[in-house]
Amino acid sequence: MATKLTINNNGSVKIEGDFEIVDRSGNEYGLQGRTVVSICRCGLSKNKPFCDGAHNGHFEHEAVAFDLPPKKV
Repeated sequence: MATKLTINNNGSVKIEGDFEIVDRSGNEYGLQGRTVVSICRCGLSKNKPFCDGAHNGHFEHEAVAFDLPPKKV
């Protein structure tokens, strides 16, 4: 399964598939074999970078896909 990121309305980014998450130094987070995690977008989680549901009622964003403009060379 390819990695899939889903931007949830008023909430997290859900990551599914075969992936690894590392910090800036390249140290890997211990995901214990998980193939699905949610990443915080609101900044309120006490478990960053992972979502703990703290956004409920405190973060609003309707996720609607769009095309990025062409990359400038």
